[in-house]
Amino acid sequence: MNQSSKLNYFILITVIIAAGLSQGLLLPVLSILLEQKGISSSLNGLNAAALYVGSFAMTLVAERILSGIGFKKLIAAGISIVLVSLLLFPLLTGVKAWFLLRLLVGAGDSAINYAAQLWVLLMTPAAHRGRNLSLYGMSYGLGFSLGPLGISLLRFGQAVPFAAIALLFLLVLLLVLVKLPDSRPDKVEHGEGQARRFARSYSLAWYALIPALLYGYMEASLNSNFPVYGLRIGFSANEIAALLPFAGIGGLLLQMPLGIWSDRYGRKKILIVSGVGGGLAFALLPLAQDRFWWTLAVLMAAGGLVGSFFSLGLSYAADILPRNLLPAANVVSSFHYSFGSIIGPGLGGLLLQFGWGGGVFLLMGILYILFGLAGLLFSPRQTI
Repeated sequence: MNQSSKLNYFILITVIIAAGLSQGLLLPVLSILLEQKGISSSLNGLNAAALYVGSFAMTLVAERILSGIGFKKLIAAGISIVLVSLLLFPLLTGVKAWFLLRLLVGAGDSAINYAAQLWVLLMTPAAHRGRNLSLYGMSYGLGFSLGPLGISLLRFGQAVPFAAIALLFLLVLLLVLVKLPDSRPDKVEHGEGQARRFARSYSLAWYALIPALLYGYMEASLNSNFPVYGLRIGFSANEIAALLPFAGIGGLLLQMPLGIWSDRYGRKKILIVSGVGGGLAFALLPLAQDRFWWTLAVLMAAGGLVGSFFSLGLSYAADILPRNLLPAANVVSSFHYSFGSIIGPGLGGLLLQFGWGGGVFLLMGILYILFGLAGLLFSPRQTI
């Protein structure tokens, strides 16, 4: 990677940290504000899911838009959409308005992620691709983990968290416009039909593609449902702000070790152990009740074990699938992530609505445990 590419890479890292911050802040802050307004937890969860509906919608058209306008313009457009939406949240306070704004934020963040991740993949030499993509993923996780700290800014006024993150996005937008070159991806070569490639990816690597679904479900549900659950069992907003990042911090701490162990012992074994262990931790979370340090420890353990699921799943898919199916596998993983992120807050909100807050984490735990056990049934076929 030459000097120019290195500069572009670090600018993209900065962009993705900001994108992670925006999602990590908006989910809990808006959940708390809606809970304080007396909005039902089921509607609260559905409102949170709008972020991922927007993300899913953008995924369907991002490739076509990127080929038309290029990396820089798509990233700048995504940043601009999020920036304007952040400024409008304090001004338009209705539930319907926030639903629409969350759709826009989801679409903007998805545009940023799609363009930045593909650009990093294309500019990175094969010898350093794993390291650079791992750092890219960790950067998003860092931003997402730090985002909930913005809850503490609510004591200065409801508009303050939104204004703070909007200012950061303005600075990042200026950096992108001034420093990034106007680059476009190479023309896509068309082979077999898209639907057929997706079907082949599923048939060969279904076990490697499920982790993205579980990761999206866990991430969105935890950040939108845990604040409501925490308030109802006696945690203060500041305690929730302090607790939420530790799921992400656990993931950051274990991401590299789990990756190294998966190289050494096999990715399927690590996915099985992490799924069962993380599932048990989530299922035990309600037993911690309102004990701060116990809750922190369980969240950190659970997040640490399953926080690498998206990257581990994609790595396992790369081990199993022929090279020509990897782009399809990446699209499927993105769809899975968005779908899991959409249904997670809604299901959790329904459980909270019926007074079973602990069921949010018990269900999450069961899903991870079932996934881990399903690995015992999966045997990848050799492909050329």
